[in-house]
Amino acid sequence: MALDKTFASDNNSGVHHKVMDALSRANTGHCVAYGDDDFTRTARGRFAQVFGDDAQVFFVYNGTGANVSALSAMRRSFQGVLCADCAHINVDEGGAPEAFMGSKLLPCQTVNGKLSPESMKPHLHALGFQHCSQPRVVSITQATELGTLYTPDEIRAIVDFAHDHGFLVHMDGARLANAAAALEVPLAALTSQAGVDVLSFGGTKNGLMFGEAVVVFRPELAGEFPYVRKQCGQLHSKMRFIAAQYDALLSDGLWLENARHSNAMARLLATEAASLPGVEVSRPVETNAVFARVPREAIPAMQAVSYFHVWDEATAEVRWMCSYDTTPGDVRAFVAGMREALQIQPQTAT
Repeated sequence: MALDKTFASDNNSGVHHKVMDALSRANTGHCVAYGDDDFTRTARGRFAQVFGDDAQVFFVYNGTGANVSALSAMRRSFQGVLCADCAHINVDEGGAPEAFMGSKLLPCQTVNGKLSPESMKPHLHALGFQHCSQPRVVSITQATELGTLYTPDEIRAIVDFAHDHGFLVHMDGARLANAAAALEVPLAALTSQAGVDVLSFGGTKNGLMFGEAVVVFRPELAGEFPYVRKQCGQLHSKMRFIAAQYDALLSDGLWLENARHSNAMARLLATEAASLPGVEVSRPVETNAVFARVPREAIPAMQAVSYFHVWDEATAEVRWMCSYDTTPGDVRAFVAGMREALQIQPQTAT
């Protein structure tokens, strides 16, 4: 029996009711377009409270648009972007960063998806050599594509390495809320306070309908960003509908409540799934992602219960994502369905 909810992506969830209420309130009367409205001003104030008074926020349509526009503002076409080999910008954005920026991505080998100063050093040989793309930006993904986390100290080490070599630091924070919830630190501790220069801050995976935010911590980059955003096709005319959602998300700890819950559901799923013979949780479960190796022949039947993505075809490693609206009942129904797909009979209590 197929479940109503899937574990393929936290993008598959609906809109949190508080966010939907905020959208409804914004849908009254007329407002000046392109962000010159009270909803956008209020949301900007929320960001200043969370990230610091120097943070300047620019709303965009989606995560790829946030990353492309942020990176476009940070380098010239002959300058490259250092990133993890599994980074979203490298493997899951259809070549958009390179197509729009005209810049080369410079992937670095990683352990559990995490960059380190050591992993970036092989690219330093290119500095000052005119035949090579010049490293200019380091892009960190927090949480990583493998669901792992950078601590504030690890981010600071990367930032110090980058700044020492004249690089800027961008953070792809599509799941930054999950990272902060898991580490039990404020959002600023992983970004502005750690020295990050530009942040792509995600909301769609944490209860929003649409829209992401680029948060710029360097004034010299913020001044030109409106023009970059326009050229990238990311300037929303009815800006109030993105802004109102972020106002709700950053009010009364909603972002934290949602992220904590989805993280907790992933931990429950990992525990329950690990009890199934033939299922091995393959990576640390630190946020709302669970990676597991499962019997290859059972995958189609398991996907029929609730669709999910196969992460690595060669090793039959799959990824299950939990959302803010995943319930313990959803998790247990999914595990029960997988048990049936694996042709394992549930144990009967004695």
